[in-house]
Amino acid sequence: MKVRLAPTTRDLLARKLCDAPEAVSRIRSGDRVYIGSNCAQPLTLCEAMVARAHELSGVEIVHLITFGPAPYADPALAQSFRHLAFFIGPNTRASVQGGHADYMPIFLSEIPNLFSSGQMPIDVAMVSVSPPDEHGFCSLGISIDVGLAACRNARIVIAEINENMPRTLGQGFLHLSDIDAVVMTKTPLLEHVDDAPDEVSRAIGRHVATLIDDGATLQTGIGSIPGAVLEALRDKNDLGVHTEMFGDAVVAAIQRGNITCRKKSLHPNKVVSTFCFGSHRLYRYLHDNPLFEFAPTEYVNDPNVIALNVSMIAINSAIEVDLTGQVVADSIGSKLYSGIGGQVDFIRGASRSIGGKPIIALPSTAKGGAFSRIVSRLRPGAGVVTSRGDVHYIVTEFGAAYLHGKCLRERALSLIRIAHPDFRDQLLEEAKELGLVPKEQPSVEHTFPEDMVKTIQIASGETVILRPILPTDEQMLKKHFYSLSPETVHRRFNRMVRTLTNGAVRDLVNVDYRRHMAMVAVQRRGRGEKILATSRYYLDDTTNTAEIAFAVLDDWQGKGIGRALLTALIEHAARHRVGSFVAWVQPDNFPMLRLLQNCGVPAEQKLVDGQYRVTMKLQP
Repeated sequence: MKVRLAPTTRDLLARKLCDAPEAVSRIRSGDRVYIGSNCAQPLTLCEAMVARAHELSGVEIVHLITFGPAPYADPALAQSFRHLAFFIGPNTRASVQGGHADYMPIFLSEIPNLFSSGQMPIDVAMVSVSPPDEHGFCSLGISIDVGLAACRNARIVIAEINENMPRTLGQGFLHLSDIDAVVMTKTPLLEHVDDAPDEVSRAIGRHVATLIDDGATLQTGIGSIPGAVLEALRDKNDLGVHTEMFGDAVVAAIQRGNITCRKKSLHPNKVVSTFCFGSHRLYRYLHDNPLFEFAPTEYVNDPNVIALNVSMIAINSAIEVDLTGQVVADSIGSKLYSGIGGQVDFIRGASRSIGGKPIIALPSTAKGGAFSRIVSRLRPGAGVVTSRGDVHYIVTEFGAAYLHGKCLRERALSLIRIAHPDFRDQLLEEAKELGLVPKEQPSVEHTFPEDMVKTIQIASGETVILRPILPTDEQMLKKHFYSLSPETVHRRFNRMVRTLTNGAVRDLVNVDYRRHMAMVAVQRRGRGEKILATSRYYLDDTTNTAEIAFAVLDDWQGKGIGRALLTALIEHAARHRVGSFVAWVQPDNFPMLRLLQNCGVPAEQKLVDGQYRVTMKLQP
């Protein structure tokens, strides 16, 4: 529906109106020109500006990523224009890598201050906006980001009023009185539609989804992995969004009912963002939609603002990660590829949020499996975007590794576990060479059985997590052992064991998840865990019989944890066609004898040398 303009607005628009060549005639040699970014690139104005190349010299062009043509970055026009990228896009990447354009590594939240502080004065801002409302306000539409700050601080503002630009609500409005020249256009907005997620992306999405609870607030981008994460959240409720950018997948999650924003602690009932790009369907959905609140990056990307969202989940990508946790996101070796963007803003904001989780998600390999993205050493010249001091979760298709507060040995072992199996042995040997792990560290032979991780409620009503043991559980296992009473230790080992050596602990936490299987029951304490109980079996291949053992902290005995662990071991062993379990139990250990006799599989007990030998026949 066409908006009826007030007479004063109509007169103001008429005075500003001109054609594109006249509008860009205001650009002078030596000017710094900001161009509206992403899919809101003012194509008509860019074309008219480049047509003046023969008249101009030394013009600097600055912007975030753009998806339209970028002829001003052509080396052939180097005398007229030089591009400075805050974020490198496909259309300018060759020029940057060839030294014909520049790149500024900077947090997205800090770019507006470059303009307002005078450190980086803007002479001309060229942006695409929506048609004015009755009162003369135009919306920057799908790309508020740093464009609003550029317009507010520019000497001259040139706006391309595009009737296809949606009027987005929030803080992204320009009044006609703040615009020096207006060009009318009906150019279709640029689109950027992601490919459908592949199986690797879906696996990553499933792992990320396990870290997200109902009511959490999400920051996510575009691409196959963010799309796969949102697909994997189909069973989640009342999710919120506070994000730098989003695409069609967010709208799909809204329409499914997964995203409602009702439980947000900051801006409830609003999707907060600074820009978006996607399909024309997305743009139509945004028009005058009060669910969406668009604001500039100095607000949306401010880590202190982000942290005000309770349970803030930040999901970002990477090019490679080294075994200490350093995250490379803007370069491939020394070749500049993209930009810092908002990754660090959101990683730091989420880490300060109550219940927040900063996540880096990436495929384990590149180039069709030729290269591992988890590496022992970063490629020469690679730039670290997220430091190892900032990193928390790293997720690949093989699982999640939590690194924050972990030593380098624990980090290396955690990352090797979620690396592609083809590269694990190589990474382990390189980690040994670097001194990150001990020389005697066993190899990682088998993939961690993610399907065995489950959450249960025990008799006391408390929640406990059952999972296979990890090589990084060494310190927790020591703590567990030294917290057991002498009686429980004697029952576990059938003798009194007073110490647990480092070598013994290393053997206990490094299992192959088939012949030697171990499970732990853990209680979450914030982002940490405490082992409440352990169970394990050792398989004798000659007899296809596995000996089992349990140890439950004294205060947690009798609450059903042992039964849950035994059930998990039975199911796992049956899948691997283990024939039977054998347990040696002291005659006065009545709770364990009852457990073994009532575990759901046939059990026989026989007194041998003062102990009961309990044999349980397993069914494949």
